[in-house]
Amino acid sequence: MNAVVTTLKPRKTPVQVRSAATVETLHLAAIQVLLQEGLSRCTTTRIAERAGMSVGSLYQYYPNRDALLAGVLEKHLEGIADAVARTCHEHRGKQLSQMGSAFVVAFLAAKLRDPREAKALYAVAEERGGAVLAARMRSRIEAAVAAMLASAPDVRFDDPAMVAKIALGALVGPVQTFLKEHAPAQFRARLERELLLLVTAYLQAHQFKPERPRTPAAIT
Repeated sequence: MNAVVTTLKPRKTPVQVRSAATVETLHLAAIQVLLQEGLSRCTTTRIAERAGMSVGSLYQYYPNRDALLAGVLEKHLEGIADAVARTCHEHRGKQLSQMGSAFVVAFLAAKLRDPREAKALYAVAEERGGAVLAARMRSRIEAAVAAMLASAPDVRFDDPAMVAKIALGALVGPVQTFLKEHAPAQFRARLERELLLLVTAYLQAHQFKPERPRTPAAIT
């Protein structure tokens, strides 16, 4: 396992503006080749050609194609986590209904910004550290949502972390289905409407906790 993980690491992390721009160009080229040629034909040679550089330049940053694709996937997932975390931070202290809506809209906007790209990256994720990267993204989002929920002035959650985990899970499954099953474009608007209803209703249900039934006294 350690050997596999090592092969997916970049050779160096870009610290200068020029190096960062080169990596950005490589990521964009990799996505374009992936979308047009498919994973099997997405080679370092084709990626370098699309990026307008030599394969040797590519290898200065990534040891192989899979390491480059893992980098593309990591940036994609981090972008989703960043967008949701930013929205959650902006909605701390607001009403619960506003929190729920903002969370759902932010997640869907980031996840479905480019459905073709997101779908293509599912194939990348299966064998290139995707499970670890996705788990990291979910953890960041769950922590951001939990912190937001804990600041709600109109409800008190016994376990904000658990509520955040369930709320995120309610979004992830339907979105994956939407991306993998070639759903029609108009389905996206319906998807957002239904998920808004689902998540906001779940969060607001915590405002009305039913009393626990009393246990009958034992007959002596």
